Amino acid sequence: MSGTELTVTLSGGSTTDARAVVRALEPAFGAAQELPADDNATVHTATFDSTDDLPAGVAESGAGQLSAPVTVTVQGTPQAVEKASDALALAFPVHDQGTASGDQEQERQLLLEP
Repeated sequence: MSGTELTVTLSGGSTTDARAVVRALEPAFGAAQELPADDNATVHTATFDSTDDLPAGVAESGAGQLSAPVTVTVQGTPQAVEKASDALALAFPVHDQGTASGDQEQERQLLLEP
């Protein structure tokens, strides 16, 4: 994982819910490499690159709509993980379920509510 990459893993909810979560991160990180698309998948992933070149923008408060709870794991530099957590907290009701830190990266699990 490069220093400016953020990886997001999503489970629960639908493909539409996964896309809503990814889109909520776009103001802060730019477009994901690929939007979740497989309607049969139970876990979706999205990767964002080059987060350093973007402004510190975040999604508008209450911008997201989910049909069911979604568990999101964000992994990247501590700064990217914090920025993603803040963006998601503005878009959805969020429950922080824990953080694990490595040498140069961090992983945080969040539960997003509809």
